Amino acid sequence: MPRFPREAWAHSRMDLDVEAIKAKLELLKSEHRTLDQEILRLETDPPDNPLDIQRLKRRKLALKDLITKLESKLLPDIIA
Repeated sequence: MPRFPREAWAHSRMDLDVEAIKAKLELLKSEHRTLDQEILRLETDPPDNPLDIQRLKRRKLALKDLITKLESKLLPDIIA
């Protein structure tokens, strides 16, 4: 069984991590867009319970925070 140098293995693992983060980001962005459309629809035709819109907005904001956090993981660390 061939052995990989430690650096090659670490680089390969980082590539998998980056790809996993990118895939997760796409899913989260898609859900964020869907929530945005749903919120706009509900604002034009208000639901019986106004808390529904607030819940969706809260979820949308939480998604945005998670998206920002994951995107920051993709940026290289810059030493000042």
